[in-house]
Amino acid sequence: MTPGTEQFRTRAKQIHGLEIEISEFPAGTETAAAAADAIGCETAQIASSLVFVADELLVVVTSGANDVDTRALATLRGVHTARMADPDEIADTLGYEVGGIPPFCHDRTVPVYLDETLTNFDTVWAAAGAPTAVFPIEPDRLVACADATVADITE
Repeated sequence: MTPGTEQFRTRAKQIHGLEIEISEFPAGTETAAAAADAIGCETAQIASSLVFVADELLVVVTSGANDVDTRALATLRGVHTARMADPDEIADTLGYEVGGIPPFCHDRTVPVYLDETLTNFDTVWAAAGAPTAVFPIEPDRLVACADATVADITE
């Protein structure tokens, strides 16, 4: 288990009382479709944590089948623009590497938005602190743990 995965597992248990069942893929999964194939679920069930800056750093947890609409995100935040965060901003604020960012248990609290289409599933799969690790979670539980706002933020 990677240090990021172990950190996430420990924080999830301490902060939320979650016993996380982590699946690891040593070769990693480059895309949401590849992750879905490895897990055996629909691409739409992959809960990808993407990091943006819209006046401040924030996390958007989107379905692997969708793209984030940065204009809708900016409007939701009440700012003119939203952009993808760069890797240094992400590591410095969230404490995880790109591709392995979990939807909650970050180093610092940031706003989290959840793609409303993820709520159509009983279970979704999210990164568990490393690009090689995922865990299953019910969308309602994810929203509660991340203190996420469910929104229509996709193209």
